[in-house]
Amino acid sequence: MKRRNFIEMLGASGGVVAAAPFLTIPETLNARPRTKSKRIGNAEMTADLVIAGGGTGGCACALGALRNGLSVIMTEETNWIGGQMTQQGVPFDEHRWIETHGATKLYRDYRTALRNYYRRNYPLTKEAAARENLNPGDGAVSRLCVEPPVALAVLNDMLAPYVSSGKLTLLLNSKATGAEVNGNKVTALEVTNKVTGHQLWLTAPYFADATEMGDLLPLTGTEWIKGTESKKQTGELHAPEVGSPDNQQAFTLCFAMDYRPGENHVIDKPEKYDFWKNYAPKLTPPWPGRLLDLTYSTPSTLEPKKLGFHPEGGPTGSVLNLWNYRKIINRHNFTQGFYPGDITIVNWPQNDYLLGNLIDANEKDFAKHVEGARQLNLSLLYWLQTEVERPDGGAGWPGIRLRGDIMGTENGMAKYPYIREGRRIEAMFTVLEEHVGVENRKLVKGEAASAKAESFNDSIGVGSYYLDLHPTTEGNNYIDLPSLPFEIPLGSLIPKRMENLLPAAKNIGTTHITNGCYRLHPVEWNIGEVVGMLVQFSEKRNISPRQVWESPKNRGDFQNFIQKQGVEIKWPK
Repeated sequence: MKRRNFIEMLGASGGVVAAAPFLTIPETLNARPRTKSKRIGNAEMTADLVIAGGGTGGCACALGALRNGLSVIMTEETNWIGGQMTQQGVPFDEHRWIETHGATKLYRDYRTALRNYYRRNYPLTKEAAARENLNPGDGAVSRLCVEPPVALAVLNDMLAPYVSSGKLTLLLNSKATGAEVNGNKVTALEVTNKVTGHQLWLTAPYFADATEMGDLLPLTGTEWIKGTESKKQTGELHAPEVGSPDNQQAFTLCFAMDYRPGENHVIDKPEKYDFWKNYAPKLTPPWPGRLLDLTYSTPSTLEPKKLGFHPEGGPTGSVLNLWNYRKIINRHNFTQGFYPGDITIVNWPQNDYLLGNLIDANEKDFAKHVEGARQLNLSLLYWLQTEVERPDGGAGWPGIRLRGDIMGTENGMAKYPYIREGRRIEAMFTVLEEHVGVENRKLVKGEAASAKAESFNDSIGVGSYYLDLHPTTEGNNYIDLPSLPFEIPLGSLIPKRMENLLPAAKNIGTTHITNGCYRLHPVEWNIGEVVGMLVQFSEKRNISPRQVWESPKNRGDFQNFIQKQGVEIKWPK
């Protein structure tokens, strides 16, 4: 299956909640080969800002720009905006202070709107409705676990006024396939509609790359990095002696499932079940056995650790019940019978895909690895239905049911893979482990430094998360290191050479290691929102983003500008 056909299949499948309006590219356009340097044809659209990628960072970038009066065109490869929050089905990963601080006001407003959506539209119990910090799923991973269609609906509500006013144009099912570049500036992007094949040129003074893999970087000739840097390159304590651009974290194709006691929803034995049932990851340090098992490597120690599984949500002794880990619906939060069972998202160690990378993969290899991830998922589902050990000594839970409607797809999988690290820009400043990692800071700067992350005079946001790296495709086991509540330096958003292309997602100036704590939902949102504001600020002053960063006066004014709009740039003392 070709990559284009794969995305078309996902994009054409119906969702529970309607996506934002889809702009049809005129039928008179003819499909043509992509070009990276020379524009062919006259059909084009223009705006103040073009954003490639309608994911978490892309939506925040659009809102940050639109709120400040800019016109925006935003493309999205699938038919759902929202990225990891929606089309990838990844429940929010956030820090423990998220309810009060440590994120932008807009991000917290979004979280409040999600809770209010459930209060308005769902039959919550009185007890659940009365909880200020309602968590519909009560998943262990987050203080706010919601269904992807709800996350999508609220994003659409936030963007709808700008669509109606004509300030925002959404090009769904559309992907950047070419670019026109003049020196250090991008002058136009070519986008292709993945359903019709029609193509269109988008022009703007500024472009933002909010794609999941940093797609605009190679298209525009922007300098970028991927994979693992060596210790010689970065000086990081936990960097390997030898780096490798192809040594990348596993990606995951998430899926949703519920449980119907007394029913039989066992799927046909998957085509690759025998392979995946016996597959043991070849990692260093070693993985403790087969992937389809309830034992895995403890990320922080790499010692074998037992997990539990019980789809009724009950206790599983002293070990974590995987069912509760990323649970997005707790049926007990709703009136009796509204949900027959809980709904949970499978984004577990057991469905991390390690057999190949998606970054820079050709269409054939991209499709092969996504299909491999789908077969892994089906095998995991079948194993849970038929073979996993039960607390009562039996095997399998036949009432487990795949919930493709929750993901908006016919095949039950997420619309797009969750890609933990894509291409990263070569930035004016790169965040290193010594800036945020407890151990590395202590080694380089002494005991006192290990209590607080590096303070950046150009901070444009904050975040907090472990240096959390999943196993890699070239055989590294988990790297899971303590980090400190950190800041986001503006210099990590400024490419070394390109003047009007900015990263608006996980593609900022980090390393393989520091990407592990800068890739989560609120941080990606913060990055995107600030980029949207940076474009407006630069345009108004007739200076470049680099000049904003280089000048203490401009930088200070910009920090005041974003703080007045609810962006936190420092952690409370």
